[in-house]
Amino acid sequence: MDLKQSHSLRLNDGHVMPMLGFGTYAPDHTPKSKAGEATEVAIDAGFRHIDAAFYQNEEEVGKAIREKIADGPVKREDIFYTTKLWTTFFRPELVRQALERSLKKLQLDYVDLFIIHNPLAMKPGEELLPKDASGNIIFDTVDLRDTWEALEKCKDAGLTKSIGVSNFSHKLLELILNKPGLKYKPTCNQVECHPYLNQSKLLEFCKSKDIVLVAYSALASHRDPNWVDPDSPYLLEEPTLKSIAKKYNRSPGQVALCYQLQRGVVVLAKSFSEKRIKENFQVFDFELTPEDMKATDGLNRNF
Repeated sequence: MDLKQSHSLRLNDGHVMPMLGFGTYAPDHTPKSKAGEATEVAIDAGFRHIDAAFYQNEEEVGKAIREKIADGPVKREDIFYTTKLWTTFFRPELVRQALERSLKKLQLDYVDLFIIHNPLAMKPGEELLPKDASGNIIFDTVDLRDTWEALEKCKDAGLTKSIGVSNFSHKLLELILNKPGLKYKPTCNQVECHPYLNQSKLLEFCKSKDIVLVAYSALASHRDPNWVDPDSPYLLEEPTLKSIAKKYNRSPGQVALCYQLQRGVVVLAKSFSEKRIKENFQVFDFELTPEDMKATDGLNRNF
C-alpha cells in the first residue's frame, strides 16, 4: 500500500492509520442524532478514520458506519474506528467489559484502536464523573501499567487491532514503555495540539519511540466556558493563519490541519456542519512552504 497516496501512517504494530480523522465529540446541548448524521456526511466526504469515545453517542455513530457499509461505498476494513477507555473503568477487571460495552453499542465485532482516555482513574460505577457531597471528583488508585496489561489482553482477544493512550505526558509514556514484561508499545498518544499548543517536545519524544501523535482540538475552536476562558484568543482569527490561507485561497482551518499533517501528526477535525466537514477533508492538494510552517510554529504559546 502506498501510504502517501492513501494519506496513512503505519503504526508500530504494523496496522495502518489514516492521517486525517473525523471527531465525533458533541457538547451536551447537541442532539445525539447529529453525531450520526455528521458521521455519514464525513464518510461521504472521504473520511475513513472515525474517532469516538464514551461520548454517549456511540449507538448513533455505529449505526451511521453500518449504514454506509450496507449501502456499499465502504467496507468495514476501510474504516479505522477509535474508541476510548473511560476513567471509571481503569481497574484491570473492568477494561474488557468497557470495550465490550462499546462494541455492543456500535454493533461491531472489533474496533481498530482502543486507547486510555486520560491518565486519571476515577471511582468505578455508572456515573461518568463521580463526585462527593462537596462536588469534588472521586478518584481511584489504579496502577496504569495494570490497566495497560488489560488493554494488551483485549488486543490478543481480537477485540481491538491496536492500543494506545491519550493525554499522556512524556513521563507517563515512559512509565508504560519501561513496564517489565511489556508486550505491546502504545501505538499513539492523542493530545490537544494546535498552533497555540504545538506540543513540539512531546512530538519529538513520540517520534523517537515510534509512537504516533494524534491531535485533537486541532482548530482550538472548543469554547466550553467550563474549560476555556471566554476571553481566550480565537486561533482561526489569527492574522498569520489568515494571511497564509489567503495565499493558497484556503481557510485558516485548512491551514491549521495541513500544518499538522506536514509535521507527521495525525489530525482529528471535528465539525457537525456539512460545509465544514467537506472543507476539512480538502487538505491534501496543497502544501505549506518551510516559511509558512515556521510562521505557524511561531504562534505557539503553550495555551
